[in-house]
Amino acid sequence: MILVGATALGGCATKGFVREQIATVNTRIDGMDGRLRTVEGTSGQALAQAQAAAGQAQQNGQRIDQLNGRVDGLDQQVQQQAQQRARRPRG
Repeated sequence: MILVGATALGGCATKGFVREQIATVNTRIDGMDGRLRTVEGTSGQALAQAQAAAGQAQQNGQRIDQLNGRVDGLDQQVQQQAQQRARRPRG
């Protein structure tokens, strides 16, 4: 009888003990939740900055393409003028 009573009491946790353990776990969860929110905020900011940089890079690429076209046009004009000068008789 004593053995049965000791076994029964050894396997039961008091409500206070359980609440204490749950409180510890909840505190850890709350801390992790706060850290997760911080990480989410930081990652959201990083995403916004990356998207802005991608948009700026696309605009820069378009401007470079426009400038390349202008440079090519000027290069052709210079070459044409050089050819015309070469054809003129030197007097």
